[in-house]
Amino acid sequence: MSDVKKTSWCARAGWWLALAAAPAAVLAGWGVRQGWWHFRVGFQILTWSVAAAAGAAFLALLGLWATRRGRKRGRLRALGALVAAAIVAGVPLAYFAIARTVPAIHDISTDTENPPIFSAIAPLRKDAPNSLEYGGPAVAEQQRAAYPEVQPALLRVSPGQAFDRALTAARSMGWRIVDANPAQGRIEASDTTRWFGFQDDIVVRVTPAEGGSLVDARSVSRVGRSDVGANARRITAFMTRVKAGKTGG
Repeated sequence: MSDVKKTSWCARAGWWLALAAAPAAVLAGWGVRQGWWHFRVGFQILTWSVAAAAGAAFLALLGLWATRRGRKRGRLRALGALVAAAIVAGVPLAYFAIARTVPAIHDISTDTENPPIFSAIAPLRKDAPNSLEYGGPAVAEQQRAAYPEVQPALLRVSPGQAFDRALTAARSMGWRIVDANPAQGRIEASDTTRWFGFQDDIVVRVTPAEGGSLVDARSVSRVGRSDVGANARRITAFMTRVKAGKTGG
């Protein structure tokens, strides 16, 4: 087989393999969101798509090397395959990299000694693999080491005003409000992750404090041992809005 034909074969194979890997990566999460398969099946499909993208990248590199003095069309096809493979594999690999750097926990609270308690959401989680029972000092220690930025918000306003501000912030985050009880100073909501559609639950607690009010929050994943930092990011973003008094965006 001539170098030109080898080049053409490598470039074309890499291109089509990259194109096949892309919808597989999307479908991995979409199928979980639609209830077509278990999230572990989705993860397996995602793993296959990353492997296919790696294979496409390898073929594309071979094509680029072989076309260094060849036709421009072959080089462009190989380059396109390499870019497509990098995009397909890049996002999942970034998540995998993050997962290796954060603790395998899925329950994050601004108060680790007396975490806010769920009430209205508890019945909705009866079939969830993850319990609402807090993991105790072991989880608290891992959280403090990995996410020191997760802190409550001290507001110089009355509890009623703090509650309204927290509720506005929760709605602006796009959360589905399950219960809002100003008398008890408790807000319960759910949030859905974008890719795989995982359900995470949040409870916000507003209590009187010296000079104003204290807003605590807790976010717990329904499935998965590790949340890859999602709950900590959610609480941090929420507290930023609460402190700033943001009402949207």
